[in-house]
Amino acid sequence: MDLVFVMDRLGEAWTQALGGALIGMVFGAFAQQSRFCLRAATVEFWRGAIGERTSVWLIVFFAAMAGTSLLAQTGAIMPQEARQIASPQSLSGAALGGLMFGSGMILARGCASRLLVLAATGNLRALLSGLVFAVMAQASLHGILSPMRETAARLLTTGATGGNDILQMVGMDGGLALALASIAGLASIALALWRGAGAWTVFAAAAVGSTIPLAWWFTHAMSGLSFSPVQMNSITFTGPSANTLMLFLNGGVSAVKFSIGLVPGVFAGSLLAALLSGELQLQGFEGGQSMKRYLAGAALMGFGGMLAGGCAVGAGVTGASVFALTAWVTLFAIWFAAGATDWLVDRPAR
Repeated sequence: MDLVFVMDRLGEAWTQALGGALIGMVFGAFAQQSRFCLRAATVEFWRGAIGERTSVWLIVFFAAMAGTSLLAQTGAIMPQEARQIASPQSLSGAALGGLMFGSGMILARGCASRLLVLAATGNLRALLSGLVFAVMAQASLHGILSPMRETAARLLTTGATGGNDILQMVGMDGGLALALASIAGLASIALALWRGAGAWTVFAAAAVGSTIPLAWWFTHAMSGLSFSPVQMNSITFTGPSANTLMLFLNGGVSAVKFSIGLVPGVFAGSLLAALLSGELQLQGFEGGQSMKRYLAGAALMGFGGMLAGGCAVGAGVTGASVFALTAWVTLFAIWFAAGATDWLVDRPAR
């Protein structure tokens, strides 16, 4: 559908929100079906069994990277306009925030996107944890925790280290990046099939990954059509969760944009997929100790994700797809902290 046609009838803000909702629905539905989860992948990896969960995450990761690189090569998007590349980012925030987020997602048994998907399927633990995550993210963005976050973020930025574009730093051509990502994606599919993942799971994982370049394309197109400034962006959950929470609490049409439609869209897509597949089921906490663990993890993710400038998806997939240095630092920090936390907290119980 022509974006100009939609904008003439809905206006710029609601067109952005509609795009975010539709893309979010695709992400949510296929994330629910593929069981896409960075926490599950890291646990599987660090326990020495690289199987279906790890391979599903790799398919999503490389599909997002290959799709984004293809759009960049064809001129459909300009990665230099992405927030992660266009403005200085915090390396200290990426490292410290990534460590906090990685530990938090082990304690909460899911990253921000996974909690949202699980909440839509009737998991009340994930629903409450997701609300705590959004509150902590908002407190870190504009609330009482904002000074602490800003202090940690100022310790080291990419403004002092020569930028945030990895491809430019190493002198790699975008075409080579596309080729490498495509090869890695095919290898990930082969690994998933070898480890017993079905064809539908592989397709669903690739569909999740494709929503990242789709969102890049949509927001880039909107930036060229809108009279008001629109930042080219893609899927992330830390900032959008906080903003969506405040929109529901305070209202205000001026706050409506792509990220506002994203979170409800993911929830709706996950709910629909769970309903159609017969996986809708109410689940609660198993005890007070379990509840404390989940909420502590959600709080760590809320602050850590905002400090790092993105969550497991926002930094670990979206930011990495445009080869932003801070996103890769965050991703490695998440993987390391997740493995260490699992070893300290969950392995003794096993």
